[in-house]
Amino acid sequence: MAVDHRSFVITRRLPGSPGHAFRFWSDHELKRRWTSCHPDWTVLEDVFDFRVDGGERMVWRMPDGTEQAMLAHFLEIHPRQRIVYAYTMRTSGEPISSSLVTVEFAASDAATLMTFTEQAVFRDKGIGDIRQGGTALGFDRLAEAMAADTAHRREAGHP
Repeated sequence: MAVDHRSFVITRRLPGSPGHAFRFWSDHELKRRWTSCHPDWTVLEDVFDFRVDGGERMVWRMPDGTEQAMLAHFLEIHPRQRIVYAYTMRTSGEPISSSLVTVEFAASDAATLMTFTEQAVFRDKGIGDIRQGGTALGFDRLAEAMAADTAHRREAGHP
């Protein structure tokens, strides 16, 4: 069976400092603000252990009963600078993709330039296009969640 190898890079200019951006990747509650994108899917498992050699495990049941899973392993964590992790996605227990990801954070004026690089192998053609598009949409939600948090913190008198 042929597989689809691909690499892609997505950049986003995010509101706030690299430390603020890093929090939205490293804090379980903040990460779910922008990664919970399927309100009709039932969460069966949600484990988040953000440390080197820790991991993240999300398992969902779709309305049709199909189970989806995302299993990640954190390889490197450099606060406010970089996260490197490997992850696999499964449908009904069968792997559909495996990836190596690097997320980099760099100060850019009063904002953060986030660079996301994914090197992946997909079981079937077409999954890569869906993944790349979905990841880009997720980062739009990240920017919105960070902007809302920044506005809320200002209103509450926090720096």
